[in-house]
Amino acid sequence: MRRVVVLGGYGAVGRQVVAGLRGHVPEIVVAGRDLAKARAVPGTIPMRVDLAGAFDAVPDADAVVMCAERENARVARACLERGVHYVDVSASHEILRGIGELDGLAAANGASAVLSVGLAPGVTNLLAHRFAGTGRPVDIGVLLGSGERHGPSAVEWTLDSLGALRELDESWTIRFPPPFGTRRVHRFPFPERHTLPGRVRTGLCLDSRAATALLPRAARFRDARWLRAAAGRIHVGGDGFAVAAASGGRVAALSGRGQSRATGLVAALAVRRLDDVPRGVHHLQAAVGPDFLDELAEHGFDLHEYDAG
Repeated sequence: MRRVVVLGGYGAVGRQVVAGLRGHVPEIVVAGRDLAKARAVPGTIPMRVDLAGAFDAVPDADAVVMCAERENARVARACLERGVHYVDVSASHEILRGIGELDGLAAANGASAVLSVGLAPGVTNLLAHRFAGTGRPVDIGVLLGSGERHGPSAVEWTLDSLGALRELDESWTIRFPPPFGTRRVHRFPFPERHTLPGRVRTGLCLDSRAATALLPRAARFRDARWLRAAAGRIHVGGDGFAVAAASGGRVAALSGRGQSRATGLVAALAVRRLDDVPRGVHHLQAAVGPDFLDELAEHGFDLHEYDAG
């Protein structure tokens, strides 16, 4: 890779993508609507790009990383039409499905698009893939630190998704690695239930047990301005996270600190492997090898495998 454009590269995840690419890509372009914020990211080339208008940065890039949820499918099409690789950190099933329809276009132009890049989806896909072929259902649990300062896009997506939560009986327990232990997760619409084969349940909890218990009740207020304002400003808890896939009495998990850092690093590592990714559109588990999680763990995250009981 000679030149990579990171759209939204000055956001919480985007900055971590840049950090993971630094030293591996000669030219990193940080692009977005706010040129001042782009200029504030050291060691990069700032560029103003308004995704609502023409996207003219594609011809000068070997790859584009999308760290926002705005015109994703249109930007992906523009990249793939020009033979430019595309990596997307979106967690929206609708967005991923729209980009997935561009598989033929990508292959015809010698380009690759990698989707489900991050923690959930992403690391969860790779963990669940360890149980592929067993025929057993897989439960995926995502535990996020409620004290971390997540980016505005992540907060909005989470609140929009709260509508999928029902009552407390739509929940189950998963044994997370230390220090979290067995926790109750509430059904949450992560896209793995659509993109992974077989029966897959996806659930969410927070490191704060009290905040987790409030999640279903918060669903009825998800459109309230006060809740959206508070979600971006109140930080109760830590910055630890864990993602786990459980099946057949076994659990595979990854844990660490800094969900935004982990997501950005997964995207950066995916970009660094693009030359080896088959042409076309692929979710992360089909785009990288089994050593991907081991490489991720080398950056300060912990891999686990243990009994579910």
